[in-house]
Amino acid sequence: MAFNHLPAGAHDALTPLSVTPVTHSVPMANNQLPRGAGVSPSPRSVLDRLAAGADRAVRITHTEHLPPRAGRHADWPTEIRKEIVAAVEHAGIDRPWEHQARTVEHALHGESVVVATGTASGKSLAYLTPVLSTLLDGSEAPNGRGATALYLAPTKALAADQRRAVAELATPLGSAVRPAVYDGDTPVEEREWVRQYANYVLTNPDMLHRSVLPAHPRWSSFLRALRYVVVDECHTYRGVFGSHVAQVLRRLRRICARYGSEPVFLLASATAADPARAATRLTGLPVTEITDDASPRGELVFALWEPPLTELHGEQGAPVRRTATAETADLLTGLAVQGVRSVAFVRSRRGAELIALIAQERLAAVDRSLPGRVAAYRGGYLPSERRALERALHSGELLGLAATTALELGVDVSGLDAVLLAGYPGTRASLWQQVGRAGRAGQGALAVLVARDDPLDTYLVHHPDALFRRPVESTVLDPDNPYVLAPHLCAAASELPLTEADLDLFGPATHELIPQLEQRRLLRRRTAGGAVAWHWPRRERAADLTDIRGEGGTPVQVVEAGTGRLLGTVDASAAHTAVHEGAVHLHQGRSYLVKDLDLKDCVALVEEANPPYSTTARDTTAISVLETTTAIPWGDSRLCFGSVEVTNQVVSFLRRKLITGEVLGETKLDLPPRTLRTRAVWWTVTEDQLDAARVAPEQLGGALHAAEHASIGMLPLFATCDRWDIGGVSVPLHPDTLLPTVFVYDGHPGGAGFAERAFHTARRWLRATREAIASCECDSGCPSCIQSPKCGNGNDPLNKRAAVRLLTTLLSGAPADVEEDSPAGIER
Repeated sequence: MAFNHLPAGAHDALTPLSVTPVTHSVPMANNQLPRGAGVSPSPRSVLDRLAAGADRAVRITHTEHLPPRAGRHADWPTEIRKEIVAAVEHAGIDRPWEHQARTVEHALHGESVVVATGTASGKSLAYLTPVLSTLLDGSEAPNGRGATALYLAPTKALAADQRRAVAELATPLGSAVRPAVYDGDTPVEEREWVRQYANYVLTNPDMLHRSVLPAHPRWSSFLRALRYVVVDECHTYRGVFGSHVAQVLRRLRRICARYGSEPVFLLASATAADPARAATRLTGLPVTEITDDASPRGELVFALWEPPLTELHGEQGAPVRRTATAETADLLTGLAVQGVRSVAFVRSRRGAELIALIAQERLAAVDRSLPGRVAAYRGGYLPSERRALERALHSGELLGLAATTALELGVDVSGLDAVLLAGYPGTRASLWQQVGRAGRAGQGALAVLVARDDPLDTYLVHHPDALFRRPVESTVLDPDNPYVLAPHLCAAASELPLTEADLDLFGPATHELIPQLEQRRLLRRRTAGGAVAWHWPRRERAADLTDIRGEGGTPVQVVEAGTGRLLGTVDASAAHTAVHEGAVHLHQGRSYLVKDLDLKDCVALVEEANPPYSTTARDTTAISVLETTTAIPWGDSRLCFGSVEVTNQVVSFLRRKLITGEVLGETKLDLPPRTLRTRAVWWTVTEDQLDAARVAPEQLGGALHAAEHASIGMLPLFATCDRWDIGGVSVPLHPDTLLPTVFVYDGHPGGAGFAERAFHTARRWLRATREAIASCECDSGCPSCIQSPKCGNGNDPLNKRAAVRLLTTLLSGAPADVEEDSPAGIER
């Protein structure tokens, strides 16, 4: 029997436990609550109120204080137009910070540059200044539309927010700067105007891939004049998504060259390790990095908060901590009552909905006017809903928001006082990006990381140095991944026939892939005048066949059965677990039951209901080894890295009581299996090692399963991923290795570099895994060490003590890590 742990798409049952409203010695009436103006309370006083009472104070395991920092100014480069300097001064900025001036200088000299400084350090102004100056120069050209610039954001919300910022800054420049958003929400009647007249187009990689590049003749005047490409929040382009974006940018460069332009790339990133290397890998061009942050910073008080153990017991009788969902909802309630403007970042869409719902209920008990000032924000909402929430938060109408990472990236919500993180977001880069949402106006800020009941979160709140004394991760992406590269070669050929001169642009793996694509009749080779070219032979557009976010197909539309009203969407990869027949679906505080899931038409029909339970999908997973790329001995055992095929099938779902998590029953499902070819790291153990570890045959399955869960939970410390990017399988006797084996695999076709990073840092990774299990205060295993929130086998069997003994024996024969001190990025 194999025990599996699924990557992204698995349903995370976030059960709210009973929540006690936060009380304060001086309750505040609604008319005392600020809407963005006034003096912000000190972060220390806000934290003291949240932690009032002995039972709450002990939940803070560590408090980090980051003192304020003074800024360092510089002068604008002389090449900047005076009108731009005047516009910036009109916006209240007299002089730039040093890193802004350096970025502008590189950009104006035609050098691609990445500015990787802290949140709210003025990165937007650093790239906007040279862009606007160049657009102003171009507006004076006697013929044509003048110079153009393209802005790429990972989310629609960020592009819309940046459009507002550009319009405000460029107001004194009149019609010389014509910004416009071009995304899936742009009305059809506006799109032609954008193509013909806008000179600063804000879009996202998806639209560039599906709309702009395939229709490049209609964009010819824009592309011919393209001087700058801004890639904002470029640290988010990692893994498979980042690899896709890297190839989209290479296609853009190829089309621009066809029209005679060679744009300069300006990239902005949160603080990251070796940003120039990551930016070069993303764009395919040499990139200069600016990392010395010269901006001022207000003080930051950062608390690590561990929810208490409860009297309840979960699967296999393990003690259960109060959920991060319930604890965060309590904290968000307390912040709203204090009048503190806050955002709570939540790992899942369902979690965001639950936190907002619980906080609204608690606030209603304090003041009936308060619940409307807290809301949820997540992907899958309709565009009009997202825009309304962004405006309300920006204006101060909303005091609190429970948001997924859809709001993490750069949306200007100046004036926030506090950020709550309901669980570690997966990387230190994301953690600091989310924390940076508060204090953006220069005031002090409070951040609270609320630990989820899993091995990594528990480890971090008791080992604060892992958060505060270690550098952020490098960005992992692999543009040479054949599962990524092949469809982009087809898309490029459909845009313009590929020539031999184009092949090096797309990377060294291109030469090997082209013959394979010919054999599969995805490319057709033609020779004319001695020149070879490859054409796309089909009628359909090649770009339409590729989802660059790796979400596995068309999103499923969630439709209210009685009215036909579209509520939102669910990613195709999550549909089997999130909107299967009988699932409970939450949307803006309302509960719905899924009546039917039509996978062919990608529609889930739902009816509003109020069931007293949540639902959790159950599944089975099998894994087979396709190729072992590398193997090294670990004593008598072996550590391997290679290609695998994973077959997963959702087979049933559990109904759980909302308050206690008690299982009410299990219902079978008939859904088709899904197959994934990816990369994995795996390790085996021998009979002698099992004897040395005193692991009896009846304990073996539980020991392997527990080690698998904990190792997945700890991997984000060593690779730029979170546990939802990876999956695992443990098998007491695997048919391919003929030994007990634990697999950890990338949850994306072709791999994303995470398993490879695990292979190269295996000794440190598994040593931290053993420590996390051994140091946990529970007796037989709990969510803080070996239980997983997405285990397809219901966390059965698990054996904590046998897992510790097994890992101890395994590590006794471990060689030094292959790359003991290397950054997270892996070159292939």
